[in-house]
Amino acid sequence: MPSLSAAIGHTPLVVLRRVVEACRVPVLAKCEHLNPGGSVKDRIALAIIDAAESSGKLQAGDTIVEATAGNTGIGLALIAAERGYRLLLVMPEKMSEDKRRSLRALGAELVISENAPPSDPRNFQRVAERLADRPGFFLADQFRNPANPGIHERATGPEIFAQTSGRIGAFVAGAGTGGTISGVGRFLKGQDASIRIVLADPVGSRLAGLIREGALGEDGSYLVEGIGGSEVPGVFDPTVIDDALSVSDQDSFEMTRRLVREEGLLVGGSAGTAVCAAVRVAQRAAQGSGPVVVLLPDSWDRYQSTIFDEEWMARV
Repeated sequence: MPSLSAAIGHTPLVVLRRVVEACRVPVLAKCEHLNPGGSVKDRIALAIIDAAESSGKLQAGDTIVEATAGNTGIGLALIAAERGYRLLLVMPEKMSEDKRRSLRALGAELVISENAPPSDPRNFQRVAERLADRPGFFLADQFRNPANPGIHERATGPEIFAQTSGRIGAFVAGAGTGGTISGVGRFLKGQDASIRIVLADPVGSRLAGLIREGALGEDGSYLVEGIGGSEVPGVFDPTVIDDALSVSDQDSFEMTRRLVREEGLLVGGSAGTAVCAAVRVAQRAAQGSGPVVVLLPDSWDRYQSTIFDEEWMARV
């Protein structure tokens, strides 16, 4: 019988119909929220653990350690449960209580860090590095592990290309680690160099500036979880990205709620960011060009206390 791991990937591609006003080409959504753990990060969790087992870096009885905004932690928790590993996760305190509850329910041990910049020793990545620096502990290291973009180049990108019969005008996605947009972008550009790869970035993230002006933009705060950043992640490949569009928290969350109510897509805030950017790309596209493909990273269940809470939204 197939294992849980075999259910990861091969997610559907659906047409958006009601949130795509004045678009010149179709917008197609890659439903990564339908992975077993509810996010695109299931793919990298499996790839990282498979690669570590194959190399001997991860062995029976070891503890997996990771710095995560929540989704990679959920993916790792599923595979750790399936294969019998202990899991220790470090999360920034801004991440939703829904994610914390889910991870604890999955058996993960949590360390909550301060919302500190990457150079600060209190930053969640720095804390995870220190915790993993001992025998019997393996750092998944999603921000620098080549298995992250590698699985998207080998699997996610080819899936999208096959589902569209190779007809794509643009691919739009956010970047947390940058593995998804880098791996998918690398594959798609290798098939057809005319396909535009567009980064959807929160207002306040510095990554859009890197793509548009060649230097990291102004640092600011934002509430969208799991994407954006103040430094360039190790696996992020800006050379495959053609453009970047910045999206506000308000626009992201309004679009997220529209996707749920008008399209029946049970997605989280970063999907709203990506779809806002994808709609802009489709509104500006040349008539008759290929469709815009947008990636929906995760599920709504981890945002019930934030985006789908009316009192919380009133404060945004």
